[in-house]
Amino acid sequence: MLVVHRPKYDDWTLPKGKCKKGESWEQCALREVEEETGLRCELGPWVGSTRYLVAGLKLKTVLYWSMTPLDGTFAPSREVDEVRWLGLDEAAEWLTHRRDVRILSELD
Repeated sequence: MLVVHRPKYDDWTLPKGKCKKGESWEQCALREVEEETGLRCELGPWVGSTRYLVAGLKLKTVLYWSMTPLDGTFAPSREVDEVRWLGLDEAAEWLTHRRDVRILSELD
């Protein structure tokens, strides 16, 4: 499992982001993972979804898929400055948000 550190929030989370206009959920997931991790991936099975308030104002919905990396290399950025490959149990310990841990439980 790949988890990312976002310096803006000082949290460990799963890669995610916002869809661009006209972009499918699947296209968005692949693009966001590549932008945040540098890894071009193949989409696998759908895992689950979560919803939460952003800044206490806007409801955000995130859909997750399992992915297999095909190629690429991580390079730190302002958005994501560190990544870690972890087993499911270890990833659950690193993740900051319970909603992310719940998504991991869908992979068991």
